[in-house]
Amino acid sequence: QVQLVESGGGLVQAGGSLRLSCAVSTRVFSISAFAWYRQAPGKQRELVASINSGGTTSYADSVKGRFTISRDDAKNTVYLQMNSLKPEDTAVYYCNKLSTTTYAPVYSWGQGTQVTVSS
Repeated sequence: QVQLVESGGGLVQAGGSLRLSCAVSTRVFSISAFAWYRQAPGKQRELVASINSGGTTSYADSVKGRFTISRDDAKNTVYLQMNSLKPEDTAVYYCNKLSTTTYAPVYSWGQGTQVTVSS
């Protein structure tokens, strides 16, 4: 069973930065696309950023220019560098493998990591 372990969240002031990590226990990491999602209280989970096996990235408009997704295939880890954080970025952040046909998450969700941005 594939495990997704997110880490790196915390409490930060507006304008600050955090770097999230997601360790994925799969043998097909290097040929898979991955994405970061977030879910704020009372809201649906939304896709924030994605990266394919070739390193091509895509971002939600709300985070474009502030967040950077990257991957280290040697470590089976996906990262999300978050800069210029805003209170509206407060959410639980999750990662998952992204289906390249349906663009839906593939694995069962991990525990996520809480990001709280204070104003």
